[in-house]
Amino acid sequence: MLQKLLENKYGIQVDEYVKLDSYDALRGNGWLYLVAKSNGREAEDINELEKIAEHLRKNGDPHVPAFLQSNEGDFITTWENQQYCVLANRQLEKPAKVKIGRKLAKFHERGKTVPFKIERSSRIGQWKQLWEKRLDQIEKVWSELLYQTPDDDFERMFIDSFPYYIGLTENAIQYLVDTELDDEPKESDSGTVCHERFSYDSWGANYYIKDPFDWVFDHRSRDLAEWSRERYFRNTQTYEIDVRQFFVDYQSIAPLSSFSWRLLFSRLLFPLHYFECIENYYITRSEQNKKLLEEQLSKMLKQSTEYERFLGHFYHTVGAPLKPLKIPQLDWLSIR
Repeated sequence: MLQKLLENKYGIQVDEYVKLDSYDALRGNGWLYLVAKSNGREAEDINELEKIAEHLRKNGDPHVPAFLQSNEGDFITTWENQQYCVLANRQLEKPAKVKIGRKLAKFHERGKTVPFKIERSSRIGQWKQLWEKRLDQIEKVWSELLYQTPDDDFERMFIDSFPYYIGLTENAIQYLVDTELDDEPKESDSGTVCHERFSYDSWGANYYIKDPFDWVFDHRSRDLAEWSRERYFRNTQTYEIDVRQFFVDYQSIAPLSSFSWRLLFSRLLFPLHYFECIENYYITRSEQNKKLLEEQLSKMLKQSTEYERFLGHFYHTVGAPLKPLKIPQLDWLSIR
């Protein structure tokens, strides 16, 4: 079916189908063609992502795919009542050893030179409003549950735990607000191309492809925080070595300002992992997914003291220059 799509809409002949992480892909002539559902994105969204991708490729990143125009000249094409985009990238195997910190720093350095205004995918300066909105939405659900008998263990855990996470969220927002009031952003703090949730696998497990559908335009600390959070939860016992090396490698290309460090820490304080778990539970209809999310929440709550310890030691773990940059620490975390 996808081969016919490429032949009929793009005039491209391919050899075989390959599953590429979350994408359906086809291989031919030394190229990989990613076929992605547009997922309701409008033409303006795709056009902006295409321009960003073009800029990054022109500035020397061979792992950014090109958006292909269909025979009709559009980046979105309709096939069997579905809307698709097709992206093409040279077939480049993922290197065995990658210094992901250095690679990400170079990606950010290219991304901050985008020569046009980003509007559709920008999150710059919006964290406070987005966090408050999320908190309000979940607080409404929680308030309604208070007057009912919990349906299951998940709801019982949610009801009991939410006040703690309100406190953590308020701390994150306050640390963010203080940073924006007290500190001056440097040139290095200008917006750049980031990811929704950057992790070790963001650029592919087998092939090295940087997925434009995963991009947002934001402060670089977004990616640094989410990478650190994911590493911590991936292995709570051994994360320190990975995280420390990641920041050494990153800063060998792009040293962080005090504003960057503080923004990064505010994002780690914000309990995104908890919010996503609760939101996903109330979105999913799959009983199997609900069970998995219940287990995830249970584990998260048991590890909450450990996570506080991770936060309390974070600046020390990554070697942040606290005194020279006058970076404030939180008293209630430093006793952990």
